[in-house]
Amino acid sequence: MGMSGIAGLDRERAGVLVRLALAEDLGDVGDVTSLSVVPEGLVAEARIITKEDCVVAGLPVAEAVFKAVDARLTFSAMVDDGDYVAAYSEIARLEGDAASLLTGERTALNFLQRLCGIATVSARFAKAVEGSGTRILDTRKTTPGWRDLEKYAVRAGGGSNHRIGLYDRVLVKDNHRELAGLEGSGGIGRSVERARKRFPGLEIEVEADTLDEVCEAVEAGADYVLLDNMDDSTVAQAVELNSGRSKLEASGGITEDRLSSLAAAGVDYISCGALTHSVKAIDLSMEIIPCTSSS
Repeated sequence: MGMSGIAGLDRERAGVLVRLALAEDLGDVGDVTSLSVVPEGLVAEARIITKEDCVVAGLPVAEAVFKAVDARLTFSAMVDDGDYVAAYSEIARLEGDAASLLTGERTALNFLQRLCGIATVSARFAKAVEGSGTRILDTRKTTPGWRDLEKYAVRAGGGSNHRIGLYDRVLVKDNHRELAGLEGSGGIGRSVERARKRFPGLEIEVEADTLDEVCEAVEAGADYVLLDNMDDSTVAQAVELNSGRSKLEASGGITEDRLSSLAAAGVDYISCGALTHSVKAIDLSMEIIPCTSSS
């Protein structure tokens, strides 16, 4: 099956992670248990089962794991990434050499359980603001090396991606503007002016801690203003002061309980690091059954 229109996964980067993960697990010797215990040439079927309700993400990565172990294995996705499934649903089916299936099992499930967890939380957050026009964003608070995968999982759950890295949007935070302001007053204005001149093709976002800083950022022409750790009342005031000139993003101290009120205040985005840094992995298992015939 396909990926239900989710913006594509970078398979080359995913492949690098798959190779590293397998090297970590197999070392220089391989799966010594399966090599010594499982009869050579035994063919088996396997099913990957989710033990709890979730939104699926990461099936192409799991397939890449098994194919890297043994290109002869067949992998059939039973659902699409982005699909909601109930507990004890079969999400993938495999067939091939039994030892190879066992060798790839844990690495494949490790990828799947985390990515499904991210997609599931992202779906809950997106549902909470549905119909408001507010979009849920992730952050750069991702597992090192996993950013492409984790941001893909956010999209699978119905969330959207903030900047991917330090290279694709200017985000002026307090330390940046304080350093820029050492040459005189107006750290925010100076920062925006310098960024616009140096990288004219990039959007500029400014972090604001107070309503005065919101006004300064908007007047400086920031494309986005990040409302940092503001309570709901202050966020509502910032929306009024902005009058639609810059896009507004609420961030910091975001909990699921606050999502609907922040959306009602009229912010364009709500960003939350917890989508990627604090999710609970989904409980998955692989059930394996020997085939009646072997090769």
